[in-house]
Amino acid sequence: MMNEYKKKELLAEELLPHRERLLNFILSKVSDRELAEDILQDSILKALNALPDLEDEKKILSWFYQIVRNKIIDHYRRTKTQSKHYEKFVRDASSFYESSEDEKMVCKCYREILPKLKPEYSQLIKQMELGEGDPHEVAKELGITRNNLKVRRHRARQQLHDQLEQTCGKCAAKGCVDCECE
Repeated sequence: MMNEYKKKELLAEELLPHRERLLNFILSKVSDRELAEDILQDSILKALNALPDLEDEKKILSWFYQIVRNKIIDHYRRTKTQSKHYEKFVRDASSFYESSEDEKMVCKCYREILPKLKPEYSQLIKQMELGEGDPHEVAKELGITRNNLKVRRHRARQQLHDQLEQTCGKCAAKGCVDCECE
């Protein structure tokens, strides 16, 4: 039985020559290079943590492929769960504004602030928050990854929120419902 240091050395020696092949295997399952890189890195971390459990050092590559397969499955499970929760959120949010009475209560200041945001943030908020933009399609249209889209979307929301707080003050801190600033 090898000690842990020798196992880590063996892991590096076995995986490094197969890195591109491993990455291509993952790419064949997820078709996004950045995501494939993330899955590979997560798999390496998982393998490093699980090294003490490795019984047969001769099967290290097949053992690692199993870790990679599990990480890919975990990714799709997580994506499915996130998608399910997102759809529920969209349904709940749209039902919030069903009556015109509710719509009147929401602050309209965002309409004046939106054109003052960075153009790409303004466009993103119009597509994703006010429209029914599909994240996959919007990312494709902008020529960026979905992860990059998430970052931009977060920054756009944050910039809008900051501007609303400057404009509306305490009203924005409460969520701009029943706005008093008009």
